[in-house]
Amino acid sequence: MTTGFALDYIPRRMCELGHGSQYIMRYRHMVLKPKEVKTINAPNQLFVLVDPCGDLRIESTGGLYDQSEDQVNELNYEHRGEIVITNQSIFISHVRFIQVIPQICKNTCP
Repeated sequence: MTTGFALDYIPRRMCELGHGSQYIMRYRHMVLKPKEVKTINAPNQLFVLVDPCGDLRIESTGGLYDQSEDQVNELNYEHRGEIVITNQSIFISHVRFIQVIPQICKNTCP
């Protein structure tokens, strides 16, 4: 998913989830050491994967993203809940997300 598509997608998705325009977006660029595993606890948040790298495995309540996985028929770019990011490479890898944090106030969609 490209950053441009994600920025177009997020407002519609947040509306579908009942948050309207009451959310904050943050750009997250993480650097993972070789074979590093990073866990993010993101209840009630969305992490939208942008500019994906082929050496990463991302598992979450929302699904799985792993280009080397041959037992799935769909890769997910939207993640939430407990997110486990694994750098499967022997080299440093980068992973970029747009983090979407809903605010307590609910609002109607534009």
